[in-house]
Amino acid sequence: MQISIFGMGYVGAVCAACLSDYGHDVIGVDVSALKVKLINSGQSPIVEPGLGELLAKGVATGKLKATTDTEEAILGSSLTMICVGTPSKRNGDLDLRYVDQVCREIGAVLKTKAARHTVVVRSTVLPGTVKNVVIPALEQSSGKKAGVDFGVAVNPEFLRESTAIADYREPPMTVIGELDAASGEGLAEIYSVLPAPVFRRPIEVAEMVKYTCNVWHATKVTFANEIGNIAKACGVDGREVMKLICEDDKLNLSAYYMKPGFAFGGSCLPKDLRALNYRSTQVESDNPMLASIMRSNATQVDRAYNLIAGFGKRNVALLGLAFKSGTDDLRESPLVDLAEMLIGKGYSLKIFDRNVDHARVMGTNKDYIDSKIPHVSKLLTSSLADVVDSAEIIVLGNKDPEFADVVAKLKPGVKLVDLVGFMQTTSTAEAQGICW
Repeated sequence: MQISIFGMGYVGAVCAACLSDYGHDVIGVDVSALKVKLINSGQSPIVEPGLGELLAKGVATGKLKATTDTEEAILGSSLTMICVGTPSKRNGDLDLRYVDQVCREIGAVLKTKAARHTVVVRSTVLPGTVKNVVIPALEQSSGKKAGVDFGVAVNPEFLRESTAIADYREPPMTVIGELDAASGEGLAEIYSVLPAPVFRRPIEVAEMVKYTCNVWHATKVTFANEIGNIAKACGVDGREVMKLICEDDKLNLSAYYMKPGFAFGGSCLPKDLRALNYRSTQVESDNPMLASIMRSNATQVDRAYNLIAGFGKRNVALLGLAFKSGTDDLRESPLVDLAEMLIGKGYSLKIFDRNVDHARVMGTNKDYIDSKIPHVSKLLTSSLADVVDSAEIIVLGNKDPEFADVVAKLKPGVKLVDLVGFMQTTSTAEAQGICW
């Protein structure tokens, strides 16, 4: 394939070298004449193990060259990767001037090019950037229509400095955000030789994935540091603690808790988090991230209430009261907190939870229900049909399988708030998902 890459910085230079090594004809483009000269002489413009040798190989075989000429690059390729910088502004937002500028330069050449061309954003950009910046700039300067006259895609990179070439050759996954199927086809062909799954998704998903990965990595570093801080203050080797944490790939290092939805609850997580935070203050170890988790959890309950209130109706059916399906445990259930908020705001509330209804009569939680939440338990109804039939708003609170039919048989005019993921679509005017 004939590929042009705009921006011969860290990402662009690595991609140019690797793509040429896989047999593609690559044209690197940069405003810096020095970078162009270095690459054309087979030298690396950055420090990265193995990159110089790979660039030299590409130049020697004629598979790689560099230029400052946008027209030469666009007319000499069918797919363009944008790898220019997106530095931070002082307020933390992204500075997109380089992205906008290069898109306008590319569009000006596309104006005269008859063959279909695909523009791929590989720079790290926030969701909405392609829709609000990239496509308008390309369309305005080319006079053509994205998805009709030229393709647009997003292809986030997952390259780590010092191991970038190995990361390129053996990525954990390849994500292609495509405006349409034709826009992603060339990328899918390029990456078909790599030993990793290829995921083709909407552009905004691909834009968000890169940020999510990096923030997750930052969160893991911070989490390990804060645990280590508390551990040391308690006379414990934090390294040994985290080594054991990483031995558990069923829960600790897995997808199990990685699904967006409602707040956590139950007898363990809130209690243990509070206890560890208390010990942190006792040993004078400041750990801001751990200290903020309970506040963030409470905010998710507020968010659920606001979704309900946003419909402007007063008759609510809450399906599920225990913090998760398959249990009658109401200890620190966020659904109890949500129910109490609705009661306090004067909503007409009916609740269905088969397991909790059974526990009202017998079971270990009967005393808790009678003593702690009698005002909530009085609203429990034994018939799911009775609860649903009288509701203007139905709230899906846990993943009891029988609630799936409620979504499928939702009556016209009845609103839905999904806190757990029964919906197969994203939010609409009639149905609101808490994170989708």
